[in-house]
Amino acid sequence: MSGRLHLSPANAEPLAGSGKSQAVSRKSGSSVAAARVWALGSTSLKILGLAFFAFLLFGPLANLALWSVAERWYTPFKLPVSYGMRYWEVVFRPTGDAMTSLMTSVAIACLTVMVALAISVPAGYALARLKLPWRTALMILFLLPQAFPSVAIYINVARVFYSIGLTGTITGVVLVHAAHGLVYSVWIAAAAFAAIDRDLELAARNIGASPLRTFFTVTLPLAAPGIMASAIFVFLESLDEFTGTFFVGVPQVTTLPLLLYNASMGGNYQIASITALILLVPSVVFMIVIERFLKADVLSKVGQ
Repeated sequence: MSGRLHLSPANAEPLAGSGKSQAVSRKSGSSVAAARVWALGSTSLKILGLAFFAFLLFGPLANLALWSVAERWYTPFKLPVSYGMRYWEVVFRPTGDAMTSLMTSVAIACLTVMVALAISVPAGYALARLKLPWRTALMILFLLPQAFPSVAIYINVARVFYSIGLTGTITGVVLVHAAHGLVYSVWIAAAAFAAIDRDLELAARNIGASPLRTFFTVTLPLAAPGIMASAIFVFLESLDEFTGTFFVGVPQVTTLPLLLYNASMGGNYQIASITALILLVPSVVFMIVIERFLKADVLSKVGQ
């Protein structure tokens, strides 16, 4: 008998199958490695994107916070030379201009909300419930104050208001702010009324309620969250409004944004930073409140 080892086909098949399985294993291993690299790269891009977004969002806020406690800061130093709360005391001093300007801003914002709601509630109900001709044109009409450059509009408004004695008055500033905030109040109020089920109103009418009582006991309470959200938008818009107040109210009416502007132009960055942080507080608080008031069904009706 020969000393050679003869491999039968039955003995050769396991070796061939083993080679195929090794090739499949190598291919699957490379696929897993590629998937891991891809996942790692995707995660890294997401982290970098979030870090960049956080820098854009919190970088200016951090700079404001740093300036608000910097008592001395000049070149070539990258950070303040000395820290303290002296400028906070200046801002909140009873005899200072900051608190007076803040109270003026809040009073104007509250009056603006009242004027805007007096227009937007009936207008929103009519746009949502009645079959008005040229409804789309009316909706677009409330967008016009936002559609044109504000400086050109307010220069002409100031000229008209000067001729009728409204320049430098609280009334003139409130009217300018209300006209600018109607786009929020009317559109959101119309969406709030449109989101209400008409069957609820019909049920109230069927049990004997008058149209006016149905509106005040059924429709208005159901639309109240949306109307409250529109009121908050108008309040924040009025609180931060600068251009209209500058052209119509100066020098008799001084709001907090005007004080911020004057402090910035005068190089008093500490006062300007503290004023900006004060204006930031109601914006953050009210935006959290708005997120609770504005439901998805109301948002889906905006502009319809």
